[in-house]
Amino acid sequence: MSKTTFITGANKGLGFETARRLTELGHTVLLGARDVARGRRAAAALGARFVQVDVTDDASVAAAAADVAAHEGRVDVLINNAGITGTVVSAEELTGAEAARVLDTNVAGVVRVTAAFLPLLRASDAPAVVNVTSGLGSVALTHDPGRVESQVIAPAYAASKAAVTVLTTQYAKAWADVRFNAVDPGYTATDLNGHSGTQTVTEGTDAIVTLAIEDADAGTGRVIDRYGPLAW
Repeated sequence: MSKTTFITGANKGLGFETARRLTELGHTVLLGARDVARGRRAAAALGARFVQVDVTDDASVAAAAADVAAHEGRVDVLINNAGITGTVVSAEELTGAEAARVLDTNVAGVVRVTAAFLPLLRASDAPAVVNVTSGLGSVALTHDPGRVESQVIAPAYAASKAAVTVLTTQYAKAWADVRFNAVDPGYTATDLNGHSGTQTVTEGTDAIVTLAIEDADAGTGRVIDRYGPLAW
């Protein structure tokens, strides 16, 4: 039986490439996006089904979950990919409002979607949640002079991704019946970094796809990149 996979922020970048690859692997992909026109175009290009969802809006998330409940009835893999970098400003210029905006999308968005989709996940025989984090949220990597993460200063974004990682491990402990893991795509060329990344989107989605297709007994509460387990 085909796996049903819901991906947030999937109309472009890592989300779109993940949707493309999983569709090719036989998953029934539900392509979640905030923008209706862009989402429909992306879904049509892949042969996926578009589901409108704004992860910052409780009503939108609830409507998306209700839509999937009515059509597919379950979700086997939930990929929380939607995220923003926020306004690029110096640390001195960062405001509380801007930090709250980034955290609302990147962290509270994961909470909203995961909570709303939990009943759909529990309808699966082997439910899995994949949260897209970043090495910029890693204490180990941001202090390693040999890693590009140590050269970047992005307080709000980095803090949000550190929170995503811990949220993942906490959910893994809280819900033993659902597999929760986090993935660092690596420095990938996407709109988020002005396509300055050194990896292709295919390379950037390797670890996401790995977690989406792995066996049910692969483990929970892990953080990986395309090379394996990641230090945090």
